[in-house]
Amino acid sequence: MEAIVLAAGQGTRLRPYTATTPKPLLPVQGRPILDWILAALPPVERLIVVVHHLAEQIEDYLRKQRHIRHWVSVYQEQPRGTGHALMSCRPHVASERCLVVNGDDLIRAADLTRLAAVPQGLLVHPVTTPHLFGIVFRRPNGTLDRIVEKPTDLSPPQWANIGAYLFPHRVFDLELPLSPRGEYEITDAVTLLAQQYPFYVVEAQGWIPIGNPEQWAAAQQADLTRWLVRHLG
Repeated sequence: MEAIVLAAGQGTRLRPYTATTPKPLLPVQGRPILDWILAALPPVERLIVVVHHLAEQIEDYLRKQRHIRHWVSVYQEQPRGTGHALMSCRPHVASERCLVVNGDDLIRAADLTRLAAVPQGLLVHPVTTPHLFGIVFRRPNGTLDRIVEKPTDLSPPQWANIGAYLFPHRVFDLELPLSPRGEYEITDAVTLLAQQYPFYVVEAQGWIPIGNPEQWAAAQQADLTRWLVRHLG
């Protein structure tokens, strides 16, 4: 299994901090966000990191980190969505399965380990503001039915897609449609795969999104004592 980290974003909601530091390298409790992410990953054969904004800083970090020996960066010339970022990794993925995570959120190691155990799937976490997220609906057997982006007519709490996926290699055979906002969405890859085979929904026990200064400040105070424990009792 290989891992893909999507780390090409501009981090506009965290300016001015991200004007000189890429969002994945912003510190949380003394270490970069990306360092928390790599430490939480289950064992992988190789790491693929999609970069764009201040790419050289992320590549410098990757050369120094000791979590994953084999890695490669993929420069996304013109960022056109998360689906485009995923597909830009097609020439570099050799394994039958790949774990894909965002480069700016903290997810528990135990949750990523459980996600890596399914044939294909995504992580979800309850939210009280469903209008801000992609909301996941499940079939009676617990597999994915559909994802509805930022619905305005749902009462909280709801289960949100938190941007962590386990894909089979056949994801790279898909032709993703252009979304109404002119981008290629990774959730369209999820939808297409779910039409072919059961797509498992795995409930995450911990998730800390870091999308704005308030969330970044909250992450500094969060209890991350057992965040990197792979198997929770």
